Amino acid sequence: MLDVCLLGTGGMMPLPNRWLTALLTRYNGSSLLIDCGEGTQIALRKSGWSFHPIDTICFTHFHGDHISGLPGLLLSMGNADRTRPVTLIGPKGLETVVSALRIIAPELPFELEYHELTQSEEIIDLNGYQIKAFRVNHNITCYGYSLEIVRAGRFQPEKAQENNVPMKAWNKLQKGEEVVLDGVRYTQDLILGPPRKGIKLTYCTDSRPTKSIVDNAAGSDLFICEGMYGEPGMEKKAAEHKHMTFYEAARIAAQAKVTELWLTHYSPSLVGPEQYQNEVKKIFDASVVSRDGRMVTLDFDKNE
Repeated sequence: MLDVCLLGTGGMMPLPNRWLTALLTRYNGSSLLIDCGEGTQIALRKSGWSFHPIDTICFTHFHGDHISGLPGLLLSMGNADRTRPVTLIGPKGLETVVSALRIIAPELPFELEYHELTQSEEIIDLNGYQIKAFRVNHNITCYGYSLEIVRAGRFQPEKAQENNVPMKAWNKLQKGEEVVLDGVRYTQDLILGPPRKGIKLTYCTDSRPTKSIVDNAAGSDLFICEGMYGEPGMEKKAAEHKHMTFYEAARIAAQAKVTELWLTHYSPSLVGPEQYQNEVKKIFDASVVSRDGRMVTLDFDKNE
């Protein structure tokens, strides 16, 4: 199961009831944060979730509304006597940007491990997640992220027997380990059926519509996408500032055949974004105009 909490839905500046961009996911004891706008710690407290299990933080890009909450979060982690390292993932220049922000958090009791993205697409396997970063189209280098929990096939004892796999190797192989017994190497494919559908979440903010978003969001159980503007007649402004309207995001969701779309990253000028939900649903029915703190648990298909 993958727990998901959209901590902040605001873009550019925080509002009394709308914190800046941040998403938190939890899986198998690990928490992953995407973006860390101002107010992320307060949003975490309101959600009832904790920063203690966060071991990975991904950044879409280095505009202030996506990273300005990081120094305070790192300080809180340090003050809570954390010693485990935190992995930071983001565009090239990440370490330089974070080092500059850390002028107010110079001493931490834990290490920061950096993974700087340099390719148009990169896959990182970490803490049970398969993280795919893909470049999008903003006015500075910006990435979207797909998180996938890969699900192995069912254990098939008859297949194991046909392949002469000793019973004492079955348990380790089901856990994904390779086993060598009496000089013979045994692998998981010798005992499992075909891979089953896993869980997939795709997150994208601050971009014009691109083929890379459609391709990488394809088949997602949940697609969280910016909708900077919901008001009619904002298409030109969205294009000028390299953002999306609600309706452009909904068209991507339809093309990618996702299960559900959550809109986020609203302009400060957008008051009452929910009033446009019916129009968005005409394009993609499973659309939600989200609010801060929206949560869901994504589960594996029990029929597989």
